[in-house]
Amino acid sequence: MKKILVILTLIFLTNSSELLAQSIQWNNDESGFYRIQDNELILHSTNGDKEIVIISKKDLSPINSTPLKLKGYQFSIDRNKVLIFTNTKRVWRQETKGDYWILDLNNKKLTKLGKGLPESSLMFAKFSPDGNNVAYVGKENTNKVRNSTTNTNIFIENLSNNQIKKLTSSNGTKKLINGTFDWAYEEEFSCRDGFFFNNSGTKIAFWQINANQVKDFYMINNTDSIYSFNVPVEYPKVGQNPSPAKIGIIDLINNNSITWIKIPGAPNNNYLPRMTWSPNSDELFIQQLNHKQNHSKLFIANTSTGSTKLLMEEKDNAWVDVRSSWPNQVQAGWKFINKGKEFLYTTEKDGWSHVYRFNINTKKEYLITKGEYDVLQTLAVDEKSKLLYFIASPNNATQRYLYKVSLDGKGKLEMVTPNELEGSHNYQISPKANFAFHKFSNYYTKPMSQLIRLPSHNSINKRESISEKFNPSLKDNHPLNFFQITTVDNVTMDGWIVKPKNMDPNKKYPILFYFYSEPAGTTAVDRYGVGNTRLYNGDLREDGYVYVSFDGRGTPSPKGRAWRKAIYRNIGKINVRDMGMGALEVFKKFDFVDTTRVAVHGWSGGGSATLNCLFQYPNIFHTGIAVAAVANQLTYDNIYQERYMGIPSETKQDFIDGSPITHAKNFKGNLLYMHGTADDNVHYQNAEMLINELIKHKKVFYFMAYPNRSHGIREDNAYPHVAMMFTDFLRKNCLPGGK
Repeated sequence: MKKILVILTLIFLTNSSELLAQSIQWNNDESGFYRIQDNELILHSTNGDKEIVIISKKDLSPINSTPLKLKGYQFSIDRNKVLIFTNTKRVWRQETKGDYWILDLNNKKLTKLGKGLPESSLMFAKFSPDGNNVAYVGKENTNKVRNSTTNTNIFIENLSNNQIKKLTSSNGTKKLINGTFDWAYEEEFSCRDGFFFNNSGTKIAFWQINANQVKDFYMINNTDSIYSFNVPVEYPKVGQNPSPAKIGIIDLINNNSITWIKIPGAPNNNYLPRMTWSPNSDELFIQQLNHKQNHSKLFIANTSTGSTKLLMEEKDNAWVDVRSSWPNQVQAGWKFINKGKEFLYTTEKDGWSHVYRFNINTKKEYLITKGEYDVLQTLAVDEKSKLLYFIASPNNATQRYLYKVSLDGKGKLEMVTPNELEGSHNYQISPKANFAFHKFSNYYTKPMSQLIRLPSHNSINKRESISEKFNPSLKDNHPLNFFQITTVDNVTMDGWIVKPKNMDPNKKYPILFYFYSEPAGTTAVDRYGVGNTRLYNGDLREDGYVYVSFDGRGTPSPKGRAWRKAIYRNIGKINVRDMGMGALEVFKKFDFVDTTRVAVHGWSGGGSATLNCLFQYPNIFHTGIAVAAVANQLTYDNIYQERYMGIPSETKQDFIDGSPITHAKNFKGNLLYMHGTADDNVHYQNAEMLINELIKHKKVFYFMAYPNRSHGIREDNAYPHVAMMFTDFLRKNCLPGGK
């Protein structure tokens, strides 16, 4: 139930195998960095030297053809070859499928890989450590099913003769996925690249997902032919067992034989969301998560025998978070240090999101980040200086800053970001932690970026210095303000308000709330663009609307474990109560709000919140615009919904009590509901279930279906029409202007 939010942030992905995401890489001594610029690869100096064109448009031009569009790249270890990613296509959310070419930097020879395989069908290509081979995921025939990853296999291609060998097999089964993942693993665990070489290049570890036990959900395409046809998606709904997952080891020395890792427990009752090679051996570290997602185990696997031993485990009364990969590591929720003898990992077991240091041999650990604050994102380890860098915000939940602590856990927490730069900061730190790309914005400052040195935070180029360009006086006349409210339940929430222009103190003004309110995102963050919406064709302020949002319990705000996990078994209940009680406090705090003209809107999880606000608190919220909402929680995927709501066999009533359709009978206001019929995330069936329930209770409402559009309703330029509908409905049913 992923959020649709207008977020202007800097996202630097440094996964060496996910070439699409890789726009910036560093050279070995960090004297320069590579960046795609105007479809060329440029080496930029950190020492003031002249820029060097490493790959020109001419280099990217096959014989008698236009230049390839450079979407991603990867160097071989010796830097003599470059793997080029181009002609990309989307698989679910990301453009992870495309064509790969090899450019030899010595002779500028350009060679396409995957001869005989379909165009734009290869994924996650990567050099072997010796640079003599490239492995990739592909399919031997085309599949017309949109985004499908079924029947994928791992191939390896010899770069000297371009001979291709298939390393895995579908074994005649219909929906076997090798080297990548199904919809649910990608959407909810961020798992995409599913295979890795060991350090010596003699073995490949890979995931195999068996989607045969997962029922297909059929979307109906009525627009692309005279006769409609089904679009199947292997989609495990709430109550279904996890897709059986296995991990195999391909022995490239011994006839490409496969050893399957023996992981305790039934494959169809566990998840395997993370794994990585040990940095100094052929052991494999594997995370297993039980069906309820409240018990995590970390195994070490012997990749020759397939045997495993339990290293550590973690339990939580709610759920155990599966952490995102550390920068420069693939699908690993932990960071190896001390030559692979120890690792860092993040857990909430002391009530806050903190980093621990774990010794693999002794199994002893200690806390590094001490204090009542949350580590929001781990960024880098500087082992030479014995420092850990991460994002946190101990004093203001709406902001984000760079901090550092000593790796021995004895030093004090130190803020690296300059104090005067209040707002939200994002960093991509170089592998040796000498430099970082830094981007900053706040609600009154457009995004600004610079290259800095660490740990000083000094800008490499004074002309690009954010501290020099930052103008805090812009805050004085900005229409947005942050605020806090405390409800009758003693819940203190952060939010923002945008007031109408030229307000008349003798008049009351309509209010529009924007909510998300689920564990996947926050709305009250101090960054540029907050308080704006592209769904309104016009100026909300000019038209006399008050615009407000705030984050309640269950959102991933840096307020501790208890805040975030209060929503366990309570989606659609505790978060909606916070929205309702919060609205009442807003009315008290801002007496210019017209409490007879109250509207609310949201998309996806925010759409669900919008429906629940209208249905559970009809005397507070009168008009709602919801898009792509989960009307019935039992229709959503098992990984997300069961993580936060439990297993339906034990907690089914909680799913029912939190679902908007359960409360639709209470609706008495104005509703516009919109949904794409080809939404593979929140299925269109939610719209029809909701419609049926509203019809049953003889409710008048308005509905707009978007044919063959997905969750974001952006295909074929449909989004502007969504905005037209939004604007027209709001103006007619929550009249603008002061009264």
